[in-house]
Amino acid sequence: MLTTEMPSRFDGLEKMSVKEILEGINSEDQTVPLAVAKAMAQIEALVTAIVKRMKKGGRLFYIGAGTSGRLGILDASECPPTFGVPEDWVIGIMAGGDGAIRKAVEFAEDNRQKGLDDLQAYAIDKLDTVIGIAASGTTPYVIGGVEGARKLGLLTGCITCNLNTPLGMAAQYPVEVVAGPEFVTGSTRMKAGTAQKLVLNMISTAIMIQLGRVKGNKMVDMKLSNNKLIARGVNIVMKELNVDHKTAKQLISKNKNVRKAIENRKQR
Repeated sequence: MLTTEMPSRFDGLEKMSVKEILEGINSEDQTVPLAVAKAMAQIEALVTAIVKRMKKGGRLFYIGAGTSGRLGILDASECPPTFGVPEDWVIGIMAGGDGAIRKAVEFAEDNRQKGLDDLQAYAIDKLDTVIGIAASGTTPYVIGGVEGARKLGLLTGCITCNLNTPLGMAAQYPVEVVAGPEFVTGSTRMKAGTAQKLVLNMISTAIMIQLGRVKGNKMVDMKLSNNKLIARGVNIVMKELNVDHKTAKQLISKNKNVRKAIENRKQR
């Protein structure tokens, strides 16, 4: 039996008080970062390989179904505003298309060929990377996409929450985070989803830092798309250039970008 499908360590959930339910979920959640830590070498190998390709112009694709697909789309969609990169650098694809983000599409994940078809719609090439995301490691749509991409010469990785799965064997760089049974048996939106989110955070953030999209520890390339981010940008400029708030705000207003505001001022 898959670890993600094993019976919960807790039983009689419907008889528990709210406090007992919350404490049980929390105690299970605390095991997730420890499980991720055990996969650190796998994550490092995957990130290192991706960076080499992206420095040459390659893109990163996430492909998944259900919760896994939504997590991939979430991570991909946050890269442009956070790191100021083009929207086609990191792309999330999920079984059933964009409509499945909000509403499940029945049997979409069972179509093995559709995974590769959806990737090929983006004119994938050998510099690109595909990471399949599936808690079970058995989702046909994801396996088909990863296998097909690998045959075409793309770099392939995966994030799964079971060992020795078909998806893990299909990918060149498998990341296997075994967080154990779920609080509600088989509900992989819980611990498995949390594990996948943590790994995705690590992958995309590490890649962007390696690609020079962070200065010190600051998001100097973030898109200044609302007042909160503009204020953050002003604070970064103030500290980096040792200027007052008014000057920093003027520099941001003129350059429309934190990095440019800093660099152009230093060049004066």
